[in-house]
Amino acid sequence: MSNISKIISKYKNDLFNLNHVVGVGYGLKEKNGRKTGEKAIVVLVDKKVPQHRLKSKDIVPFSVDNYRTDVIEIGELKLQDMRTSRLRPAQPGVSIGHYKISAGTFGALVKDKETGDLLILSNNHVLANITNGVDDRARKGDPILQPGSYDNGNKPDDVIGYLERFIPLKWSSGSGNVCPVAAAGEKILNFILHLFKPSYNIRFTKSSGANIVDCAVARPANEKAVSGKILEIGEVKGVKEPSVGMRVLKSGRTSGLTQGEVKVVSATVQVKMTETEQATFEDQFITEPMSKPGDSGSLVVDRNNNAVGLLFAGSEKATVCNRITNVLDSLNIEF
Repeated sequence: MSNISKIISKYKNDLFNLNHVVGVGYGLKEKNGRKTGEKAIVVLVDKKVPQHRLKSKDIVPFSVDNYRTDVIEIGELKLQDMRTSRLRPAQPGVSIGHYKISAGTFGALVKDKETGDLLILSNNHVLANITNGVDDRARKGDPILQPGSYDNGNKPDDVIGYLERFIPLKWSSGSGNVCPVAAAGEKILNFILHLFKPSYNIRFTKSSGANIVDCAVARPANEKAVSGKILEIGEVKGVKEPSVGMRVLKSGRTSGLTQGEVKVVSATVQVKMTETEQATFEDQFITEPMSKPGDSGSLVVDRNNNAVGLLFAGSEKATVCNRITNVLDSLNIEF
């Protein structure tokens, strides 16, 4: 490798002077899409052009020193900041969010089943600020920013739409229980406990039940400002149920295009919503780790671009998704 590195260093400037060349490195030569096993100096180009259409001075040499060359087309290289930038029309897969939150992902462009109006799909916690429907965290008509505020989105310049509807989230809080009976029970039990363990406390929390989805939709401020083509994936072709072993993909604000395998279906999980709140979700499916913070709201599709789920939670070892049929039914929407 040290010899090849010296050759690359010696000739890279000459190769960069050739039209369309954007890089040079080491690899194995390919012929008809198959690796030959032969070591090669790989010349990376933004676009492959037939040799007869090139000027003689722009033709990649057959060999460099004692190594054959191989030409690979990789396109024009750019900084990958599109997902966190202002994009019009905005595509699914980029940064978006309720004006009070940091940023999540624009999941898909869908239609209202009754009116046919276009709507932006993502999570409740992305478009509706994790609201349970009776608090002051969000309400219909709230501004939705693209990019999200974490990515420097601001009102009014970056308003892409307005919160239309959401499925309230049910969560349990560690902030205590206002029920008088529970409060009295806590007081009695803590009095007894403190006789033996002065530094411990018992606290009751009210269970609000389980969730099936974490989803919401927003109405675009201008339908021409949004696109249905998911970044690096394309148009949604249909809907399919997840199954163990299925390979799936997502396009998200933080980690971009990733894929993984469905490992578990019909799962019930407990998800930490904030530092003091957690929620239970039923009928979820779990994939290999394929997300990072900020990817919430991404649409999960199979290899044929059939929608399978809506990504909403995860860790370094797994990603958790709502079944897309539950999302569509809950919000009365369709692709």
